Amino acid sequence: MPVPPTPPTFTTRPELTGHHGMVSSTHWLASAAGMAVLERGGNAFDAAVAAGFVLQVVEPHLNGPGGDSAIVAWSAAEARPFVVCGQGRTPTRASIGLLRDELGLDVVPGTGLLAACVPAAFDAWLLMLRDHGTLRIGAALELAIEYASAGFPVIPRIANTIASVRELLLEEWPTSAELWLDHGRAPVAGTRRANPALAATYARLVREAERATGDRDGQIEHVRAAWKTGWIAEAIVEYVSEASVLDTSGRRHGGLLSAEDLAAGSATFEAPATVDYRGYTVCKTGPWGQGPVLLTQLAQLEGFDLAAMGHGSAELVHTVVEGAKLAFADREAFFGESADDAVGLEALLDPEYIAARRALIGPEASPDLRPGSPGGRAPRLPDWAPDEAAPARGAGEPTRGDTCHVSVADRFGNLVAATPSGGWLQSSPAVPGLGFCLGTRAQMTWLQEGLASSLVGGRRPRTTLSPSLALRDGEPYLAFGTPGGDQQDQWSLQLLLSHVDFGLNLQEAIDAPAFDTTHFPSSFSPRAAQPGHLEIESRVGEEVVADLRRRGHRVTVAEPWSLGRLCAVSRDRAGVLRAGANPRGMQGYAAGR
Repeated sequence: MPVPPTPPTFTTRPELTGHHGMVSSTHWLASAAGMAVLERGGNAFDAAVAAGFVLQVVEPHLNGPGGDSAIVAWSAAEARPFVVCGQGRTPTRASIGLLRDELGLDVVPGTGLLAACVPAAFDAWLLMLRDHGTLRIGAALELAIEYASAGFPVIPRIANTIASVRELLLEEWPTSAELWLDHGRAPVAGTRRANPALAATYARLVREAERATGDRDGQIEHVRAAWKTGWIAEAIVEYVSEASVLDTSGRRHGGLLSAEDLAAGSATFEAPATVDYRGYTVCKTGPWGQGPVLLTQLAQLEGFDLAAMGHGSAELVHTVVEGAKLAFADREAFFGESADDAVGLEALLDPEYIAARRALIGPEASPDLRPGSPGGRAPRLPDWAPDEAAPARGAGEPTRGDTCHVSVADRFGNLVAATPSGGWLQSSPAVPGLGFCLGTRAQMTWLQEGLASSLVGGRRPRTTLSPSLALRDGEPYLAFGTPGGDQQDQWSLQLLLSHVDFGLNLQEAIDAPAFDTTHFPSSFSPRAAQPGHLEIESRVGEEVVADLRRRGHRVTVAEPWSLGRLCAVSRDRAGVLRAGANPRGMQGYAAGR
């Protein structure tokens, strides 16, 4: 393996080092909550759950209990990695015929109730807590209840988000206006904001569970039942059945979720998809998420001497971006659960297929969307044309960052990487009395028959949520991830390459100038794309930008600290724990000792 160059001496903060525990998240209060649990003797799963519940309160514009979550983790007790799928299924009543033919829609709306899937984020946390944690439900929810009741600081992005949808809330979504507006005004950054309705919901769940049984697992199951068949489920079904709310189509629609959908809507444990890269085994979700995109990128890049290119060089950026274009083209053609004859990961990661894809990475930028034919299967792409001028229309993820992340490492050898999202306050009206809204993940399906990600009732829509876990020489080593929608597996890949191929520590890798491409169709309504586009932070320098433009990339120079919100923790053979967190946005922090 080539000797990596000396890493840069400047970082925005130190890489944390310790032996007890590390938590890195997109909000300092969640990191503090996770660390508090570790200090009380909890393990990484307990800490991640407590942090996840706090994120639902303090980042309501980025996630909520009615949304989704993907988790990839390592259990020291079982000596294996696992995935928790917290992506809810589409309503069984949902169909292309209903939305396209009866309702006259050409895309699933990015906001409102029609795009709501079974809320699964909350259940995913509970499932992991039950089987891998040690906390009781009251302790797991304690800090979230405290912040929802007593208040939490309103960061600028919360204030700006609420202000941007103020008229919509006032005129069309009164249940949300009640939660987030003060006499019609958006909150001011720097003030405190409470969510007493959510505090009451969580407190009631804990109170009823503790009255029902003294058994820890029984209490957790009591809360899960309240969500799936009890009073939470009843409130959701009643609302979506009776309400008709304005969405991005410009019309009013109700929801399609039924009591049967919620009753069947449990989170699940799954085995991870994996690929080996330079002595590391990277673990991701299956193709119901976009996780295999990172795996196919790594498989392609294994054939290049990246270290010889130089960190931050135009040649490196070009090679990585061209590989990303190919990987995401395959995502569009083959990822999802809608097709009964779906292409397996074995075909997508077949060495001969990967070699053929790698050979397409040439000296110039490609302007085309080029899916392959794994296993001889012809690609199926949507009838879609790039529309760079397509308006956001309050679309599902207008900032490319409406998501959270938390990674945890503990002294017992456990690792957790979790990316919760959906149920954003700006995406759907709040369910009366509960203090949260539903997600809109069905917007990621296509209203066209025969695609891997067509709208099919009762199937999981392909999500962008993509936490990562890496083993080193077969032993658990690194947990990491980022918000960012379609950019998640681009920014996460850059962290891994910076660390593995160039020897940067976690904080240096996070701080390094980031880049991404929007060459392919967006996963979010209205599905716009920018063929050949490359966005890169200005810190790479004018020479790199000029070289990329000479290679044919349509480069947009972004602000110097604007791309990515990465979090990472690691654990080596000696039990030394490390952590880094993203400085962009002045919100993410790591904590540990």
